[in-house]
Formats: sequence, C-alpha cells, structure tokens
Amino acid sequence: MTEKTRRNPKQARAQATVDAILEATLHILETEGLSKLTTNHIAERAGVSIGTLYQYFSDRDAILASLGKRQSDGIGERIHEIMHDPSEPDGIRKVVRALMHGVQGSAETRIVLSDALFRVHGEAAIIDHSKAFSDIMQSHPELSFINRPESAFILTHAVVCLLRAAIAEPGLGLQSASLEDELVLLMESYLMALAVRAQNQPKE
Repeated sequence: MTEKTRRNPKQARAQATVDAILEATLHILETEGLSKLTTNHIAERAGVSIGTLYQYFSDRDAILASLGKRQSDGIGERIHEIMHDPSEPDGIRKVVRALMHGVQGSAETRIVLSDALFRVHGEAAIIDHSKAFSDIMQSHPELSFINRPESAFILTHAVVCLLRAAIAEPGLGLQSASLEDELVLLMESYLMALAVRAQNQPKE
C-alpha cells in the first residue's frame, strides 16, 4: 500500500467532517438564526465532538467565513465557465444570475456569510475575484477595451455591492426579475460605453 493510498481515507474523513460542520452551520442559520449559532450547537448538529470541531476551525467566525468562501468560490467557478464557453448565449445575464442566485440561504444568511468573509479575509475576499476577472480578460482579446484598473474595479464590484445593498434593504420591495434586468442593463451599458471610448481614443 502506497503512502498516498494510506492517506486518502483520512483525507476523505476530514473532508466529510468539514462538510458536516458547514452543512450544520447553514441549517442552524436558516432555521434558528445567528443568535443560536454557537460552536457547541454546530458540533452537536454535525454529529462531532466540540474538540473535533476545533481541530478544523478556530471559532464561529472561521466556520462562517469558510462557508461563505465555499459559496463564493462556487459562484466564481460558474462565472469562469460562462466566460470561457463561447456557446453560452447571453453571458452577461448569466453572470448576473450567478451572482444573484449562487449563494444559498435567506437574505439574512447571505449578509452573515458576507460579513464573516470580510472580517476573516479582509480585502483578500474581493482581491481574489478581481484577479480572477483579470485572468478572464487576458484570455479574451475582444475585452481589451477594458484597459483601465478603475474600469475593472467597477465591473468587479458594481453588481456585488448593489446586490448586497438590495439584501440589506428588504423594505424597498425590489422584485428579483426586475432587479436582474436593471443590473444587466447597467453592465451592458457600461461595457458598451467602454468600447466606444476605446474606439475614440487617439492611436499612439
């Protein structure tokens, strides 16, 4: 038996434990709320000892941040698929939908996970997405008109920040389908304006 073969069962069990902890965390958030979310309660719901939980996570914030990052990474992977598949029609709308609907849970849960992600990872939580966006642009020559870091910043942050504001202000009564249309219009209009500006810039 090779060393790699011996290690695999342990790795599988470790991943299963982490998955159980994250799933328990999401379930408690959705059914009981943040006030009931303690590490003891999470461990009990996940079916692990509190000592086992602390082998993987230092505190509650670390668990929340890990859950938030997992969901964020899933959205990033979907956007990467959309941008790299030329057969995907209406790519901008699909990117907006991925951002709107890619995170599991209620509005309150999404805010909790987002806050934890920023508390634990700080600016890195957005920097990773900005880097991924830059990588996508470099692989798409047709997007070369996005030639300023400020433009990339707006494209990276605009929809995410507006969605966060919409979640934080449920009293506005915003309709999901209408909001999607407006966000698509925003992104398409901005990209069109960037393309026109690039065409009108004097050639060096």
